[in-house]
Amino acid sequence: MKYLVPFLLFFCLSANAQESKQFIVDGQVKKTLTISLDAIQQHKMISLDSLTIYNHLMQRKSSVKNIKAALLKDVLAGVEITAGHPKELSEYYLVCTATDNYKVVLSWNEVFNSKNDSVLILSSFDVDPTKKENGNIAMIVTTDQATGRRFVKGLSKISILRLN
Repeated sequence: MKYLVPFLLFFCLSANAQESKQFIVDGQVKKTLTISLDAIQQHKMISLDSLTIYNHLMQRKSSVKNIKAALLKDVLAGVEITAGHPKELSEYYLVCTATDNYKVVLSWNEVFNSKNDSVLILSSFDVDPTKKENGNIAMIVTTDQATGRRFVKGLSKISILRLN
């Protein structure tokens, strides 16, 4: 019995882990793609010392340090969307899903038609050591005030969809 408790504790912690070494891009695309950690690191990388994570009440929850990231629009540059005409792209949106099924929505224009390159795919980062947050790949919008609302740790999928 004394060996069962540590095993169950390990199992519970492992089951909640949000580790991700690749993600899938699907939806209204000509070909479903799998993007690996190595593929992300082939893009121009941005380095940030730290970024404070605030919740919806603007309370400081944690910080992310030693960030290495690529722009989401650069990572998705090779994805062919099924739009027949460029004007239709304004009807598209991206659903970013984490391994724990947390979802965040971004508009196509927000990612691909914005002057501020604020939507990042993190390939390397350090989180608060007191939290059990894992995940080699994450997505964050750095210009958000409540940065935690659109911080997807353990990114597993990006679905590109179109409004009906």
